Amino acid sequence: MAFNKKNRRLRIKRGIRRNVHGTPERPRLSVFKSNKGIYAQIIDDTNGHTLTAISSKEIGSEGVNQDISKNVGLKLAEKAKASGIESIVFDRNGYLYHGKIKALADGAREGGLKF
Repeated sequence: MAFNKKNRRLRIKRGIRRNVHGTPERPRLSVFKSNKGIYAQIIDDTNGHTLTAISSKEIGSEGVNQDISKNVGLKLAEKAKASGIESIVFDRNGYLYHGKIKALADGAREGGLKF
């Protein structure tokens, strides 16, 4: 049972990961957020490799808000396009699809990724 936020998120995460799986043709975009930053990586689960990754610290931003999250999504899409990735599946990692997570996804879509 989920008695706190962390356990609730982990329970939801397990349910999502049961259904979301990245392949070489359509890798998985996994998102993690903390109080100090937001991190995103594109993963090929079949081979167990991270294809590309970015964080808010790499773009020179301290803290996390929706504008920073959107910029992370745009930069991630740019790096993915350079690697030849155009289509992905989105793994919100147990977080609600709202606010910073939604801003990152919108930024990735604006950058040209399809999911």
